[in-house]
Amino acid sequence: MNKSEAIPVIIISSLLLLYCILILTGTAIGIAEFIFIISPVAVAWMVYQVIRYGKKEYPELKDEQEWGYLDKE
Repeated sequence: MNKSEAIPVIIISSLLLLYCILILTGTAIGIAEFIFIISPVAVAWMVYQVIRYGKKEYPELKDEQEWGYLDKE
């Protein structure tokens, strides 16, 4: 996972952890409500960033080679 993918995942995971802590302790309910309201947009942003920057290079297949496991030759 490169930096462009990792940063949104870390931010949204931390936001979820903070939300859970706030709800379980019953403190700062206003902040927890705000996190709950923005969470769909935040998760959509995270998914977009991972799809946009999450590219993995695969080797080109040789002639008569099928897509599958690399240990099958």
